[in-house]
Amino acid sequence: MGNITGLLADAGIFVLLPWLLWQMMHRTIPIVVLPILLGILLAVTHAPVSELGIPSFYGNDIGWVAVLVLAFTAGLEMWQHPGQDENDADAFTSPSLGRLLGGAAIALGGPFCVGSLLVWWFFLPLHGWQAPHATPIIAAASIGLCIAVSALPVLIGIVRELKPAERPVGQIALKLAVIDDAALWVGLAILQFAARGSAALHGWTGLEVLAIALLVGLAAAGSWASRHFRHPPLWVIWAAVPVYLAAGSWASMQLGLHELIGAYFAGAIMPPSWVRRLPVEWVGTFALIWLAPMFFGHSGLNINGDALTWPSVVASLMLVVISVIAKMAAVWLFPPAAGLGSRQALSIGALLQCKGLMEIVAATILHGQGMLSEFAFASLMVLAVISTTLTGPLFRLFTAVRTGSR
Repeated sequence: MGNITGLLADAGIFVLLPWLLWQMMHRTIPIVVLPILLGILLAVTHAPVSELGIPSFYGNDIGWVAVLVLAFTAGLEMWQHPGQDENDADAFTSPSLGRLLGGAAIALGGPFCVGSLLVWWFFLPLHGWQAPHATPIIAAASIGLCIAVSALPVLIGIVRELKPAERPVGQIALKLAVIDDAALWVGLAILQFAARGSAALHGWTGLEVLAIALLVGLAAAGSWASRHFRHPPLWVIWAAVPVYLAAGSWASMQLGLHELIGAYFAGAIMPPSWVRRLPVEWVGTFALIWLAPMFFGHSGLNINGDALTWPSVVASLMLVVISVIAKMAAVWLFPPAAGLGSRQALSIGALLQCKGLMEIVAATILHGQGMLSEFAFASLMVLAVISTTLTGPLFRLFTAVRTGSR
């Protein structure tokens, strides 16, 4: 009964209460922020939630599975165009592939380089910022990656709620976020291999070889099905979903990477024609609102309350300034589509600076593997909350200015 009681308390604090607050605030703040804020508040005040069985055994498992599903659906959404209206024609809705890739590279690479360098020079020398199991270069790159990332799942929800006149700009932001999202998971894999050094290649057994073969086999099967088995019975698609998810997660874990990386790429290599027949939006929304908040709340709760001191809050605010300015400047300097005005480019930058779920997951992975210190992890969680909260007001600011100037 203890586990069940803990689960009910877990769900009440991190699922039901955030949902009620979200409704009371008329959904003006992304729901992903609220359980994190509650978790951080409980951690800082050293509230005795452990007496209630929080974090609960079942809540940990449910939240973890939900985030695996979210990573998987993020991979699936590589092949979808959520929120797009076929009538949203505009001169800049169809950028060329080269310009789009160039814009995505600068939108991610610019903030990554600027953030990594500033972290190396100013933050890592601070007390408590040295990563326990990574070199300073890896630690700086890990924080830089978190600064550069964009929140694809949160952006999808935001774009779905935009007015018709605003959707073309939102769609460009989504296209950039999809590319940046893939780069994030590749970057996480590279950083984890780099942190392990030569040990990553020593001591391999047949299981690692099997994991690589499994991933190659899944990709080959998806490619074959895309050409020769485009419209199978629906039950075949549903049967393939848990196979891809479980196989991808297991393979990445076996290779010494995080399971979420495998879950994401498993979704990305499923046949696109199959993916379009799945209720990806519904599954992702259900997991985000009713299951994953326990993971988000526990992430906030896992912050060392003593690490969230005034200096770390100031550091978080500095990271927010670096993140917002670097992202918006990158998009403004190299607009991802021809015909974009300065304010339209800044509107896209305002959307892309949103961190949301992606940074939380990335920071949790890096912190769990000792590549982020307690102080850095706490600051990045605060950064995720602030940047996600700022997304709507920043976007509306530039949209209102652009509308008023016409």
